[in-house]
Amino acid sequence: MHPFRRAAEADDMITIKAMLAKGVHLHTPVVLRPYVGRKITAAILRHVPQTFKELRYVREIVSADGRDLVLTFTTKVNGVQTHGVDILHFNDEGLIDDFEITVRPLSAATALASAMSEQFHQIKRAAELE
Repeated sequence: MHPFRRAAEADDMITIKAMLAKGVHLHTPVVLRPYVGRKITAAILRHVPQTFKELRYVREIVSADGRDLVLTFTTKVNGVQTHGVDILHFNDEGLIDDFEITVRPLSAATALASAMSEQFHQIKRAAELE
């Protein structure tokens, strides 16, 4: 099991934050442009357990060089059964420099956008306090 998956399943945000590169790009289905930086990315990921209920990783795919990781998952967002994919890229130092989250169906993406927009003031404030 990949260390990121282990940390995510354990809700170990200290380990996850330590795995993020300073200039990490986080791509979400909620906004067009990526969020850039460790602080905002960690703050967003810290709120995932409040939004994703019953998160369960289903599949783990690691590239031959170990620099790319794909994790498929199932979860519920505001009661909507959701399927998703986390795509992570690791830089030369072994830190995550690109993190993409996708979800389907459209109703799940809409529920995710709604849930995250309700929390975004808290998320932004948490990132500023770090």
